Amino acid sequence: MAAMMQPQIILLKEGTDTSQGRAQMLSNMSACTAVADTVRTTLGPRGMDKLIHDDKSGTIISNDGATIMRLLDIVHPAAKILVDIAKSQDSEVGDGTTTVVLLAAEFLKEAKPYVEDGVHPHSLICSYRTASNMAIQRVKELAVSIEGKSLEEKKSLLAKCAATTLSSKLIGGEKEFFASIVVDVVLAIGDDDKLNLTGIKKVPGGTMRDSFLVNGVAFKKTFSYAGFEQQPKKFLNPKILLLNIELELKSEKENAEIRLSDPLQYQSIVDAEWNISYDKLDKCVKSGAKIILSRLAIGDFATQYFADRDIFCAGRVTEEDLQRVAAATGGTVQTSVNNVIDEVLGSCEVFEEKQVGNERFNIFSGCPSGQTATIVLRGGADQFIEEAERSLHDAIMIVMRALKNSTVVPGGGAIDMEVSKYL
Repeated sequence: MAAMMQPQIILLKEGTDTSQGRAQMLSNMSACTAVADTVRTTLGPRGMDKLIHDDKSGTIISNDGATIMRLLDIVHPAAKILVDIAKSQDSEVGDGTTTVVLLAAEFLKEAKPYVEDGVHPHSLICSYRTASNMAIQRVKELAVSIEGKSLEEKKSLLAKCAATTLSSKLIGGEKEFFASIVVDVVLAIGDDDKLNLTGIKKVPGGTMRDSFLVNGVAFKKTFSYAGFEQQPKKFLNPKILLLNIELELKSEKENAEIRLSDPLQYQSIVDAEWNISYDKLDKCVKSGAKIILSRLAIGDFATQYFADRDIFCAGRVTEEDLQRVAAATGGTVQTSVNNVIDEVLGSCEVFEEKQVGNERFNIFSGCPSGQTATIVLRGGADQFIEEAERSLHDAIMIVMRALKNSTVVPGGGAIDMEVSKYL
């Protein structure tokens, strides 16, 4: 009787689904296998690309495991972990995202019959750990070091690394061409892990072979004002001034009321406004800079003023482009035009404005710090160029890794087969 009086104990909130034990483990395994099956066909040079359509980002064609996994809205909690490993592989190494997912799913698949037979998961994990240590040992034995080799040898090895990465991608047909570009980019950036110093600009049209590398910074021509066409479009060894201020004439924002007894006084107030503007522009010119870039608007009046004095200016340059110009040319972004000294001005060997496809590009090349590079990508459709950008991003990451770790093993599945045979 006392047992019946016991109230039922509820730990979790209503409607919570709890399931544990063998059945749940098997269901988790099936979910992971299902996820792996979606990306399985993208692996390798014979792999297919996936076309993913969603409402937010439109249509995306991709071969990159991490991109596909990110776009699939997976709700199963166990399968979500696969998405996370693909993401972490992408941010850490850059390539091999599909392989990681497939390996993980395959391990689970192999463990499935044992779980069904009642083997405790802990013993399975133990065996996997042992195997993993043996595999790492074997890989270390097979690794080839690129330390102490000449620059030429290093370059050819790094190009091979990049080509392996690119061979399974959309641009695999042109992998030699792109591999050399990627190696040049990474050697230009040097040892810094600053991916934001490499810019990839996309221009539709032309063939992929029309893509080129700028040893410096390139960005699209910004919004142009009146008088823009009268400015010179090419300079040798110019000084570059970077600003974060508006040079436009602005009406005063404060609602001040001024009472005038004499109409002539009004003229003096207008003149004062103009003089402030003239003063600003004059200081820019006096600094000796031949190129003036600003993050904010420059305006018709200033553009014309600079054009008359053979100075090139561009307003509304995006933040990241301005930062890259600053890093490349050795200039610093100024927030005022007072006291502009030589130390804050940047410089480069050649500046020119060049037509690429339908766009005009401002190109700074031969920069002193040399720590930036820009790839201008050409190609048919927009999705195509986007995918090429993702592929190049992977290749750049890989070459950076190879430079840092300086040991390489054969790729493209060769090392995987060898380790499998060894185990």
